[in-house]
Amino acid sequence: MKYSIGIDFGGTNIAVGLVDENYTVAAKSSLPTGKGQRTTDEMVLDMAVLCRKVCDLAGIDLAEVASIGIATPGTVNSAKGIVIDYPGMGLSNYPMSAKLSDALNGYDSQKIRIANDANAAALGEAMAGAAKGADTALMITLGTGVGGGIILGGKIYDGFNFSAAELGHTVIVKDGHPCACGRKGCFEQYASATALIRMTKEEMQRSPDSAMWQYSPDLAQVNGKTAFESAKLGDEAAKRVVELYIGYLACGVANMMNIFQPEILCIGGGICGQGDNLLKPLSEIVFKEQYAKTAPRKTKLVIATLGNDAGIVGAAAL
Repeated sequence: MKYSIGIDFGGTNIAVGLVDENYTVAAKSSLPTGKGQRTTDEMVLDMAVLCRKVCDLAGIDLAEVASIGIATPGTVNSAKGIVIDYPGMGLSNYPMSAKLSDALNGYDSQKIRIANDANAAALGEAMAGAAKGADTALMITLGTGVGGGIILGGKIYDGFNFSAAELGHTVIVKDGHPCACGRKGCFEQYASATALIRMTKEEMQRSPDSAMWQYSPDLAQVNGKTAFESAKLGDEAAKRVVELYIGYLACGVANMMNIFQPEILCIGGGICGQGDNLLKPLSEIVFKEQYAKTAPRKTKLVIATLGNDAGIVGAAAL
């Protein structure tokens, strides 16, 4: 059996998995990232510790591991193994592959690959998840922001400058809400979990009798489920929030379909736990708005299936 290691370098945790040739996670372990408390070099040492641990758990030697992949936030030069820019961690031209090679006592740095975390998650879904078998696939992740990954010809498309697939920073509302990227009206300002929470709070303040107050008695307790769960009870204010949110999400999704026409477009993130309560109304709007209405083959719109393992599997597949 051939094994690779996938490392998901997140802001909260560093998760490492030993992945076999069928893209099954054979062993997994994690440690807190310690963002803001430790140097990146120290975090890379933890990656090395976890690589050895998952090998021990599976009863194999690190030397038997064919390759190691790292999924990391930021702009990444995958060919050189460098994190070009990751402001959230204060990284600039950080040689991550070489650093991990040193931490693993000389494991061949040429066998260590890195990729942007959203791109890696998309590759994971294309290899073993909701987009398995698709030659062209696109993934949108709904979290604090809106991430994206594009798979063309079975490979990650990251652009000539490694900055492609920033799908969350395409504008869907001209002169809309300001975004941290410097633009206004970005997709992530209307379709992220953060945006959903903002819309929910705004509607709750306008609707003091809403059932949303029973689900989240304090505005500080509002989360991505508040409006959806209250809408299931028939609450009109909650229904307005859900309709508004899905409308914005559909706008961005239809845009991506019209640009790329992938075989499969999958959506990931905690909000996708709503299942058909999200996917059914979203699909109805998207397929009305997409350009290829009469095409003999249409993009499949699905929910991602790998969950937190998407980054690990995608990194291992690099």
